[in-house]
Amino acid sequence: MSNKDRQITFENVSKFYGEVLGVNRVNLTIPPGITSLVGPNGSGKTTLMNLMTGLLCPTQGTIRVLGVPPDQPEALFRFLGYCTQYDSFPRGITGYQFVHSYLRLHGKTDSEARDLTQHALERVRLTDAADRKVAGYSKGMRQRIKLAQAISHWPLVLVLDEPLNGLDPLVRAETIALFRSLAEEGVHVIISSHILHEVDAISDQVILLSSGYVVAEGQIHGVRTEVEEHPMQILIRCERPGRLASRIFEQSSVVEARVHADGKGLLVRTRDPDEFYLALNRLVLDGVDLESVAPADDDVHSVYQYLIGPDGGSI
Repeated sequence: MSNKDRQITFENVSKFYGEVLGVNRVNLTIPPGITSLVGPNGSGKTTLMNLMTGLLCPTQGTIRVLGVPPDQPEALFRFLGYCTQYDSFPRGITGYQFVHSYLRLHGKTDSEARDLTQHALERVRLTDAADRKVAGYSKGMRQRIKLAQAISHWPLVLVLDEPLNGLDPLVRAETIALFRSLAEEGVHVIISSHILHEVDAISDQVILLSSGYVVAEGQIHGVRTEVEEHPMQILIRCERPGRLASRIFEQSSVVEARVHADGKGLLVRTRDPDEFYLALNRLVLDGVDLESVAPADDDVHSVYQYLIGPDGGSI
């Protein structure tokens, strides 16, 4: 398999619904690992997912999912699993039947389908509820049974639209651990989410969308570094922040330095983080005692607000 056949690629892809823009001129290369799609409602996240799964055809451009165009669904869904944010279950079906029937339609023998169904239910911790009707499931359980179906055939690509909605904290943590284990196995895990601290915690890379356009992509720290016109915020924890501030202002790259609200640190804004970190090293060598130094806005929410402005939509 060539390197290109291990990736998901969009080449100049646009999708219009009549005169309404879905996504426009998208060029992306998505490697294995966890990739999060971030943006407000209407930004193009679901459109992008539906394009890569073949549920929509692009108005223009070319898409390849591990070398396969999405308009070949029989080939595509041999190695792709899709979990939508919407519930749609046959009337009266149990959780076990929901997964098992999918695998039978997938071409598995009854014996293979039984084994794969059991394993998928174990991975999402729904074995105890397998014989109950899905109609009686809670929102979180319905999320998990959809996920079980999506992973049941061991896909190489997993597309998940808001998969953490409705999960309680314990199940949410277990589900995130499952995503991480899948990514470590080399699976492409594509997630849309509005829970930004979790996006920061689990993503290998992010794709930020606004009004149908990709406004940034890559590892979140790299994306933040590229936003050069906005000074980076750095939080320095120390015992005497006021005294440190006087030394900090000696650096030409510093735009602002103020004592943190809890009085136990200094919040600094700098236009040249590399120069600033070197200056901090010199201060430490001079005997200044620092407890910790960390970026204060190196996260998805801050970067998104920098890129689209505070009025770009709520996430």
